[in-house]
Amino acid sequence: MSRHFDKAEGLYEEKDAATQGFVFNQTMLRIADPKRSLDFYTRVMGMTLIKRLDFEEMKFSLYFLAAGDDFSDISDDTDERTQQTFGRPAMLELTHNWGDTPETVSYHNGNTEPKGFGHIGFHVPDAESACARFESLDVPFQKGLNDGSMKGIAFIKDPDGYWIEIFDASKVAESCAPHLKK
Repeated sequence: MSRHFDKAEGLYEEKDAATQGFVFNQTMLRIADPKRSLDFYTRVMGMTLIKRLDFEEMKFSLYFLAAGDDFSDISDDTDERTQQTFGRPAMLELTHNWGDTPETVSYHNGNTEPKGFGHIGFHVPDAESACARFESLDVPFQKGLNDGSMKGIAFIKDPDGYWIEIFDASKVAESCAPHLKK
C-alpha cells in the first residue's frame, strides 16, 4: 500500500524516519506597508496576529498570522508563544523591510513573467457570500467566482498584489470535474 493518495512521477515511496515530526509551518510574503497589510489580513480575511518579531539590527519585522476561530491554546508568555508560532501548521508570515513603502517598492507576485509563486488559498464556508463581502469592501478581484472556465473559484488581491484563491472546499471537486482528464 502506498503512503501517497494519488500517483505522480517523482514520488518517493519510503518515508524517511528522519522526517517524522516535520511540519509545513509558513508561507512568507514581503509587504510594503504593515499597517495596510495587517488591516487587510485581520479585517478582510479574519486572520489573527499570533506573533510579531522586530529585528532592529537587521531593520525588518515579521508578522505571523493564522486563520481559524479558536486560539485558546496560544500562550501569553512571549517565549512560549514564539515556540508555538514556529511549531504550528499553516502560518502566513508577512515580512516588512523597514523603510519600504508602497511608493518605493513593489513586489513580484509570481503571476506575470517570470512566473513563479502563484497564490495562497482560503477555504470559506460560502464562496458567494464571501465574494459579495469582498466586493462591498472594495477588494480587487483577479477573477470573479463565475468568470472564466473554472466556475466557483475566485481570486482576490491583497494590498501588495498577491493573489488569494477563494473557494468552498465542499464544491471544489464539482468546479474541477469538467476540466479533469478522464
